[in-house]
Amino acid sequence: METPRRGPGPSTRPVVAVTGAASGLGHRVALLLAENEQVKRLIAIDERRGDIPGAQWRIMDVRDPALAGRLDGVDVVLHLALDLSLDSDPRARGARNVRGTQTVLTAAAAAGVPRVVLCTSAMVYGALPENETPLDEDAPLKATADASLVGDLLEIEELAARAPRAHRALNVTVVRPATLVGGPEADSVLTRHFEAPRLLVVSGSRPQWQFCHVDDLASALVYAALGKVEGVVTVGCEGWLEQEEIEELSGMRRMELPASLALGTAERLHRLGLTPAPAGDLAYTMHGWVVPSTRLRDAGWRPLWTNELAFASLLEDVAGRHALVARRLGRKDATTLGAAGATVALIGTAAIVRKVRKRRGI
Repeated sequence: METPRRGPGPSTRPVVAVTGAASGLGHRVALLLAENEQVKRLIAIDERRGDIPGAQWRIMDVRDPALAGRLDGVDVVLHLALDLSLDSDPRARGARNVRGTQTVLTAAAAAGVPRVVLCTSAMVYGALPENETPLDEDAPLKATADASLVGDLLEIEELAARAPRAHRALNVTVVRPATLVGGPEADSVLTRHFEAPRLLVVSGSRPQWQFCHVDDLASALVYAALGKVEGVVTVGCEGWLEQEEIEELSGMRRMELPASLALGTAERLHRLGLTPAPAGDLAYTMHGWVVPSTRLRDAGWRPLWTNELAFASLLEDVAGRHALVARRLGRKDATTLGAAGATVALIGTAAIVRKVRKRRGI
């Protein structure tokens, strides 16, 4: 049976546990919490030890049911031990992410932890032509649940929604950032969009770009860990950039293609295992999915990064890299594509498709 325990009051310093604390976003957030005078004690959980002054380490896999026994006295669990790599096997990645989150929620409830904070993405709202700008934080989730990272995040969102019903003493906060930039943990199908030889624009679409620097996401997660915000929380830079502004700031030229050609080619490449992202992910480069950070702003949080500065940081991070439909390319392939020009860069993938089909006997 669960042991209900009241969470820390407004003047009480909480004991915070962070999963995935040895690297990436988890490490960034853990460092901020370790320095924060409002935190009584930091428990760092990961499969290996990291460098965080003053943290008490619990070396374990978050999928281990024994986790419940390592959360005694914890007031908040901040779960950041997710595999968000485009290069991971989709099934293994999804199983790890979903099972890990489920174990964390169950273990927290069993240990009497009052609150869990999860981090997904604003991509769960879906990118649709009828989306309002900005979206309401409580807008319905309309993303497509497929074998992609977005599919994993939708399953995590469902677990977050069910947990308080199954464990009445447990409060769950979900933080949903806009397009993440600012470090290796921000590698995604959307950042790789800017590693292409040209910016793909689908005819008739009106992209709206909003970014979230990892520094701002980390500070927002600290707000959530300290109980300054609850429920569904979105985070991103103020406003957004139109496609024309993106092209002007980057100096990159566009490649405009009909939707049927762009989506059809992307789907064929993904089906053949040549690209990590399903065709549906192109929607996020076609339609707006801007978020307002309303609850964070009401709590006094403000982003340190503007969209312009965050985009400049992204361009600096991807300099020298080359990708096509989110697939990283070697230097030789990138040189060929650059010389061939924009149209060949995508339409010319038909030659790749034919080659793979011939090799596989399709």
